[in-house]
Amino acid sequence: MNNFAQSNRLSLSVFSLWIAGLLFLSAAPLQPVAAQEAVPTQVTVRAISNDAKLIQDPVGGARITIENADTGAVLAEGQQTGDSGSTEKIMRQAHERGATIYEAPGAAKYDTTLALTEPTRVRITAEGPLDYPQAMQTASKTTMLMPGEDVTGDGITLTLHGFIVEVLSPTNTDAAPGEALPVRARVRMMCGCPTEPGGLWDSDRYTIQAQLLRNGTVVAEAPLSFAGTTNEYDGTLTVPEGGATDVRVTAADADRVNFGAETVSLGQ
Repeated sequence: MNNFAQSNRLSLSVFSLWIAGLLFLSAAPLQPVAAQEAVPTQVTVRAISNDAKLIQDPVGGARITIENADTGAVLAEGQQTGDSGSTEKIMRQAHERGATIYEAPGAAKYDTTLALTEPTRVRITAEGPLDYPQAMQTASKTTMLMPGEDVTGDGITLTLHGFIVEVLSPTNTDAAPGEALPVRARVRMMCGCPTEPGGLWDSDRYTIQAQLLRNGTVVAEAPLSFAGTTNEYDGTLTVPEGGATDVRVTAADADRVNFGAETVSLGQ
């Protein structure tokens, strides 16, 4: 047999073995790929009032949602509960790098345990204070979480800007043109922390005003001054010709980016 014939026979043998191997592999059952085991991962989230303390139970706390930032799937949701935290630690002490600020016995937070199988980019959202719809604000941020790497202590913080403004009077009152209409309102931080002149939350910094509206248009306004009771401010508006349909009170601290308002209807 010449070398050419031997070479062809060898090539046919190799090809036959290759085909046989393919047939064997195609007939063999596929082995399932083992799923990545989920790792419990603790996460603490805290919603904070800008320039103040934690959003606490007396104002309804805050709603917390954690979702997969890439798919939108909700991984956890619930409510922040607890008190506003330590005034000394949050508002008075100097904050050194790495020191805990919000962690204290009873301090408001939301704790959950996520089952993570891989590094996961999440979007965390806080909405509150839940008991005051006119004041509710939302804050969110995205971050990467790692399986088994617990986030505790101060946790992940989200800051809600604004004031809780409540119109105490007048409500449901017919306002005749030329009438002097007394207005009284309550203004607090989003955590429910108190405001007053010269206080820790110094209302001398704020612009607090009352406005009369006629079908959405401001027709009269006047400043409100401290009423002598913590959180409360009062003043008088003169009802113009044509009357008014609503009264609105606003509070503003532009330097610290806090604003709030409430509008109530006049008349029956």
